[in-house]
Amino acid sequence: MMRILLFLGTNLAVLLIASITLKVLGVDRFTGQNYGSLLVFCAVFGFAGSLFSLFISKWMAKMSTGTEIISQPRTRHEQWLLQTVEELSRDAGIRMPEVGIFPAYEANAFATGWNKNDALVAVSQGLLERFSPEEVRAVLAHEIGHVANGDMVTLTLIQGVVNTFVMFFARIFGSIIDKTVFKTEEGHGPAYYITSIVAELVLGILATMIVMWFSRFREFRADDAGARLAGTGAMISALQRLRAEQNMQSQHMPDTLTAFGINSVKKSGIAQFFMSHPPLEERIEALRRRQH
Repeated sequence: MMRILLFLGTNLAVLLIASITLKVLGVDRFTGQNYGSLLVFCAVFGFAGSLFSLFISKWMAKMSTGTEIISQPRTRHEQWLLQTVEELSRDAGIRMPEVGIFPAYEANAFATGWNKNDALVAVSQGLLERFSPEEVRAVLAHEIGHVANGDMVTLTLIQGVVNTFVMFFARIFGSIIDKTVFKTEEGHGPAYYITSIVAELVLGILATMIVMWFSRFREFRADDAGARLAGTGAMISALQRLRAEQNMQSQHMPDTLTAFGINSVKKSGIAQFFMSHPPLEERIEALRRRQH
């Protein structure tokens, strides 16, 4: 909770400073728009969708992946899975999350939830069938690392902030073009709406790059947490197995959960700036450096 309050407080301070700066520069007089009110409007809508998605993330994850929660273990494998997650959670200092298995051939896992003491960790059936117990444990440790680091909450708040500023600056650009180029004196003309839409698209692309950069950064942190909880060798082995299977994956998790999985589709060129995960080779190399 303190993480949330500090993060929100910092970004509300940024919004306030931006509003004051615009007033000092006279931008609101220049365009005839109250930017203080606009900031509040954009913040409400910018955060609303992200926070709502966070609060329903567990339900959405279960529904979209077909995850079956293990409430009472029916096999020794399920019993081992629960015991392993309980042990890792205790070592990480968090309450044990719900544990589930989702029916997918691809080797993957994810963690989600609105806070670290009310989370969900799930692994695919394919991962359980093909990975060794040590590798499965390392994957679980990686996901527990995400939960303990509060990555779901932080990523949601960052998304809310960039949403706010995309909406805010898109409307500033629209208003400036409308007033200065097309000389609209009252209200908003067609140029305002057209410019705002175009600006939102362009700024939205840049904002997505920022969010994905943070997503890649937190994968290294989760790998480090997994190495501390399950052993560096086991974490490297799990990532190497994921790399070996990259070319044989036939299906993927829903886009809304991709950032919370341990594996994602490798991209090249400019598309790599929109990857939620760093290349597995870079993650493995980072862990190898950790051994020395």
